[in-house]
Amino acid sequence: MAAAAELLDVGRTTQPSRAGHTVELLHTAIVISDPRERWVRSRQPPINPAFGIVEAIWVLTGRNDSKLVNHWNPQLPKFAGTGQEYNGAYGRRLRSSFGLDQIQRAIDSLEHNPITRQVVLQIWSSELDAPYKSGLPRSDDVPCNVSSLLKVRDNQLYWMQLLRSNDLLRGTPYNIIQFTVLQEFIAGCLGLDLGQYTQVSDSLHVYVSDLPSFQACRSHQHGATASAVFSLPRSEAFEALDAMEKALDGLADSTTPHEFEKILDSSLPPGHSDLFMIAAADSARRRNWRELQVEAARRCRDLALAEVWKAWETRTKAESYPTAESTIPLEKP
Repeated sequence: MAAAAELLDVGRTTQPSRAGHTVELLHTAIVISDPRERWVRSRQPPINPAFGIVEAIWVLTGRNDSKLVNHWNPQLPKFAGTGQEYNGAYGRRLRSSFGLDQIQRAIDSLEHNPITRQVVLQIWSSELDAPYKSGLPRSDDVPCNVSSLLKVRDNQLYWMQLLRSNDLLRGTPYNIIQFTVLQEFIAGCLGLDLGQYTQVSDSLHVYVSDLPSFQACRSHQHGATASAVFSLPRSEAFEALDAMEKALDGLADSTTPHEFEKILDSSLPPGHSDLFMIAAADSARRRNWRELQVEAARRCRDLALAEVWKAWETRTKAESYPTAESTIPLEKP
């Protein structure tokens, strides 16, 4: 990524923040022509695809509880607070916080008027998120994503994601997963193909303290092509989403290998199942249920996703890397 190459230039002027100095690019756009190629394979250390998948479902189902996502990322409370709910949860903002279900409204609006330019999914709330007069933040979890702009052109759903603050190491790969999954879900409900995904960051940055471990493999060769299809017609999409949410909750709540193994046989559409199996593999890994970990990963038929999982699995075996990820920057300026 060109942005990564620039941020790795340690000669750049640094920008102070509450959590330490950053190197920063202002007003940066990243464009993905095929949103199903959502896995950032060039990032070192490798991303945790399971957490990205679970967080995307957590967002899409409108949740704000900490229990589900914390299972796949026990480090999250260090960055977003230790309560039972996350204040800035994107899903709750999108599905219910502002008096309507913005996802359902977007689908309705674009279905009846595909040429409209007025479909905006709002996440930021001045009432909830504007800093105090002193400049101090309102909470430990203030949304970095501000809004999403959706357009239908040439029978394709285009997506513009706007962020006020974006950590290229910790945030960008997971933001791409979250919102391209939403894009694909809505496109399927509308019977549309996927247009390009564009992510615009007002402040794209990396903490100076993270630079020694952060590498962008600019010579990375593209591997297998992503094949999992998450889009379904509207008549099926929400039912399948509910089934996947239930299965993920079941994984997190399982107390024995036998319980866990039964959940692996949950009936899900093929694309959903591919994503679910990687989430299951990581859940089993965290319990040291090695046979179930291998079996779940084996059931994922998406070769690109399997590659990303293998990189994460290898990373977690190395003593020099932690086994959890955070999509939440250490500091939210």
